Amino acid sequence: MSAKKRNRLIGVIVIAMSVCVVVIADLAVRRAQALPDDTYKQLQTFANVLAIVQKNYVEPVSTKELINGAITGMLSSLDPHSAYLTPDLYRDLEVETHGSFGGLGIEITIKNDVLTVVSPIEGTPAYNAGIKAGDQIIKINDDFTKGMTLTDAVKMMRGPKGSSIHLTLHREGVPQLFTVAVTRDVIKIQSVKSKRLRDGYDYLRITTFQDGTSEDVNRALERFNREDHGQIKGLVLDLRDNPGGLLNQAVSVADAFLDGGLVVYTQGRLESQQQKYFAHKKSNFENYPMVVLVNGGSASASEIVAGALQDQRRAIIEGTQTFGKGSVQTILPLDDESALRLTTARYFTPNGRSIQAVGITPDIVVEPPKPTLASLDLPETEVGDDQEIRERDLLHHFRNNQLPPSSGTPPVNQNGASQTPSSNSNLKAKAAKPQTDVQLEKAISILEHWNKYKVELAKADDEFPAGTETAH
Repeated sequence: MSAKKRNRLIGVIVIAMSVCVVVIADLAVRRAQALPDDTYKQLQTFANVLAIVQKNYVEPVSTKELINGAITGMLSSLDPHSAYLTPDLYRDLEVETHGSFGGLGIEITIKNDVLTVVSPIEGTPAYNAGIKAGDQIIKINDDFTKGMTLTDAVKMMRGPKGSSIHLTLHREGVPQLFTVAVTRDVIKIQSVKSKRLRDGYDYLRITTFQDGTSEDVNRALERFNREDHGQIKGLVLDLRDNPGGLLNQAVSVADAFLDGGLVVYTQGRLESQQQKYFAHKKSNFENYPMVVLVNGGSASASEIVAGALQDQRRAIIEGTQTFGKGSVQTILPLDDESALRLTTARYFTPNGRSIQAVGITPDIVVEPPKPTLASLDLPETEVGDDQEIRERDLLHHFRNNQLPPSSGTPPVNQNGASQTPSSNSNLKAKAAKPQTDVQLEKAISILEHWNKYKVELAKADDEFPAGTETAH
């Protein structure tokens, strides 16, 4: 390569990679000059494509726009959770972790090239409008979502408080597309909700893990202690449809229920990503009966808590198979106020289990009633078995190295049933009729017959002692 061509190529590389300088600042130019020849060849191809597009595309396009698109595509090709965050999205993310942000209150992903709802967050406009896990978003206002990136979809759903947006949805078992009108609001998530149940048992629900969640949990437990005269009779911890959040909050919440021991550990390529997180020993620890409710919408931080309490035999896990997100994302700020959300490690439960693409298998499987069309102005029709999506359904998801190479299915439940999820109209969603929460009712029954279930826990302890790390 001539000196002139090489200098021109280096110039293109500098432009293309300038947004990544903060992340790799410690490598500096010394590392860049040590790139192998095949990397230079690939970058030369990129430079050629960039030049061809700018010269021949039907409309003028800026270098920044093309570079941003290239970075977005590069990260989306890695796994479902790595992403490029524009300055606006990065600011939104920072606000979200503090529990207040503008929008619909909906967790989305891409499944089979279709924008799909993972879970609406309880109490938000999306939840109140009747949007459900598994709904496919076909159109946002008048724009079809086919091929749309998550970043673009989030941008379209953001907007000022009081403004309205129309989502055209497809729901499994519903013969027609239907449209839901949602009014945007400032989403202020109350991540912890608590109440007394019948017979003196207590109930704690965590909707997401954000700044302050563990403090709210501890305040609720203190109130329960006062009301229960210093001794909690039994507790239901509800993590259903909790999409996760901050790792440190998950560890702190698990700590509130454990008397020491390992909560979770992470493994990545760098030494800094080899971390172990422990609960504290307590002088006044209360080992009261405890049931944790989970389902296919319980992901990430929720699975960390459920996995720790299950492995340490602290609680009985009840419900259905969880989402199966066993990876850790790190936010790496860049010098233009954008950031990378990059998957940097896998996490493991205290017994060394990776739940990646598998999830937490409940000790007691309790399926909710089959969904009905009560929430829609449609004739009654049969609805599919399971509309929930899970990590294993997502494009480019990490494989679980603890599973045999041929294994593509999760464990079956106690009944032998697999845990696999399974013309435009102007129909509107409306509030569904209240239904009995069979999973919560079962949790209360477990607490009422705790001695029976303690025997089952003891048998499990003999088979697989709590807190033991296994090879992986």
